[in-house]
Amino acid sequence: MERPSKEQISELPLYIGLGLSDIYIVENELDAAQAIEALKNETSLGFDTESKPIFQKGEVSPGPSLIQLATESKAFLFPVRFAVAVAAAKEILTNPNIKKIGFGIKDDNKELRNKLNIDIVNTQDLSMTLKRLAGEKNSIGARAAVAMVLGKRLGKGAQKSNWGAYPLKENQILYAANDAHAAICVERALSK
Repeated sequence: MERPSKEQISELPLYIGLGLSDIYIVENELDAAQAIEALKNETSLGFDTESKPIFQKGEVSPGPSLIQLATESKAFLFPVRFAVAVAAAKEILTNPNIKKIGFGIKDDNKELRNKLNIDIVNTQDLSMTLKRLAGEKNSIGARAAVAMVLGKRLGKGAQKSNWGAYPLKENQILYAANDAHAAICVERALSK
């Protein structure tokens, strides 16, 4: 297994993950209860966070604006502006029975701990798993991983958008959900 070049990735078919009808945004108590109910018995979940991009050197990140958790069939987005969303995400992230799978998890963990007082447990960083499998010097990000393992191209359109703004735009919702969804799909493909 080797890391594809940018050119090779650009020729791959686009990764089509979840559609809007399978993505749920947690804004209130009812949403939070439904999210916990849907996720609490999963053994593993795709996980990611989005933060407002920083453009100035030395500017401090305000921390994550959004926490994403995904199964193979649906995703839940937890905007940190809603206390109930943060509490629900925390319940899942601190559950030792559920493995949280993502890319570059160390930075997410630090931000979650420092800004939201969430100590995430039981994680798998696919960047490191794939780095070992491919015998690479550098860790492997989501885009390269999706290309290597799933043979698809992960769209990065909304990556640098303003995650601090609300409500989220459609392309942000799809992007955020599918970053977490791609992680669970890569992990499933690897364990087969």
